[in-house]
Amino acid sequence: MRFASLGSGSEGNSLLVEAQSGATTTRVLLDCGFSAKEVERRLVRLGTSAEFLDAILITHEHSDHIGSALTLARKWSIPLHMSWGTARAVGADDTGVDLRVLWGDEAVAIGDLSVLPYTVPHDAREPLQYVFSNGASRLGVLTDVGTSTPHISAVLSGCDALILECNHDLQMLAGSRYPQSLKARIGGNHGHLNNDAAAQILASLDRSRLRHLVAAHLSQQNNLPELAQAAMAGVLGAAITEVLVATQSDGFDWLSL
Repeated sequence: MRFASLGSGSEGNSLLVEAQSGATTTRVLLDCGFSAKEVERRLVRLGTSAEFLDAILITHEHSDHIGSALTLARKWSIPLHMSWGTARAVGADDTGVDLRVLWGDEAVAIGDLSVLPYTVPHDAREPLQYVFSNGASRLGVLTDVGTSTPHISAVLSGCDALILECNHDLQMLAGSRYPQSLKARIGGNHGHLNNDAAAQILASLDRSRLRHLVAAHLSQQNNLPELAQAAMAGVLGAAITEVLVATQSDGFDWLSL
């Protein structure tokens, strides 16, 4: 199994996950938060194209995650997986796409991948985050969440790779020019994780199998890569260079498990 990011941040998010078994390859896209043209351009950069996708999975209906998902799903006849609440929020239940409704904590098989959606607190209709497995390794993804829950820690424990939201630095957000209402939304229990909260989640996990850690969904206005890396590295007892950062422009290149 391997995975790569097309880009991560408030201007668009998308993650490509592949699993190989013999001569077959399963490719799924988690979120599709760019224009169709931009998604296809970024897929080419990673050596593939939308026509080879086996599924698109969506975390929630915000534009930096849903983006062109419906357009690409219709164009290439790609099954589109999301919660019922997300489907209703974007009208996917009435747009002619191959909609597959997901339910929290009910794993589904997509080719050689097992995909486990799990529920999180975020200001969306019915948001889900995901754990991917090929039977030997597990990749956990957690972004767009306001606070931790015991369920999140249980689901993400024992992962071999983890993509973890480090959206903002508390002091940078407090001192930013954002209106107070937006600051309250971002920092609230249904908003986004700050570096310290992300570090607390990481500290709560069984990290005995962890090989790759990626800080993701960083705010370009209210965080710095080195601050997110330092918070994560402090939990790991490692150098900050051992924590990767997903960028808005380039995401990150292929990582293998």
